Amino acid sequence: MSEEMETAGLRIYADELRDAFMRMNAEALSLHAQGRAVRVTEKSSDGLVAATVGARGELISLDIDPRVFRRPDSRQLADAIVKTVNEAASKAQEKVVEIFEPLIPADQMRAHLDGDVESVLEQMVQQIRGER
Repeated sequence: MSEEMETAGLRIYADELRDAFMRMNAEALSLHAQGRAVRVTEKSSDGLVAATVGARGELISLDIDPRVFRRPDSRQLADAIVKTVNEAASKAQEKVVEIFEPLIPADQMRAHLDGDVESVLEQMVQQIRGER
């Protein structure tokens, strides 16, 4: 790639970043409030466990139906709790991705939420090179 093409690519990317920043600045507070307000409640397949999580997947509440004591099986209950909380957390993350999608591409937001710095940087490099 020639130096002129790289420079042109960097200018385009800088313009895109500036435009994105201006949009984010205008919409950030509203989106941030929407993102923080995300709550997802998921029920286990047997309906005996209900877990509510917040935007970051943090457990907010856990409801266990008293019927679990009719057939006490601590391993099954533990597995149901973990599975239900994980499903709720996954759905909460997707809601956050949807909220921010007008400003941040979904795959980039997912990588950011997953702490996948390598993917985020690779996506930025691809944008700079004009590959995306």
